[in-house]
Amino acid sequence: MSPSFSPASGFLGGVLIGLAAVLLLLANGRIAGVSGIVGGLLSRKPGDIGWRVAFVLGLWLGALVYWAARGALFELEFLATPGVMIVAGFLVGYGTRLGSGCTSGHGVCGVGMGAKDSIVATFIFVAVAMVTVLVYNRVIL
Repeated sequence: MSPSFSPASGFLGGVLIGLAAVLLLLANGRIAGVSGIVGGLLSRKPGDIGWRVAFVLGLWLGALVYWAARGALFELEFLATPGVMIVAGFLVGYGTRLGSGCTSGHGVCGVGMGAKDSIVATFIFVAVAMVTVLVYNRVIL
């Protein structure tokens, strides 16, 4: 059973992501940047762990709700080797530290709030992703 993408499902997904980001900001005064939230779990500051754990568990809970509603998870097709995916994961992690955040923090929250640094960071994320795909598909493969 493969999922079907439609403008309606994309719109609903965007609304849910935006609503979650707004709720976290209003309820906790925090930006919904996943790399910063997960990174904060590693620093283990007292009193700052509970909401981060709840956020990460909520990400997993969303997948479980999807699984329960559909009766199966969506199909994944990996187009890269495990080694390439590991290197890519480390590069993404390095990039989020270098860029002071990730696409959720900058792209969803920062752009939504009109932060100029987030707009520039998101533009750079997208441009680097496009060049990376081009190089990987045209040069490496």
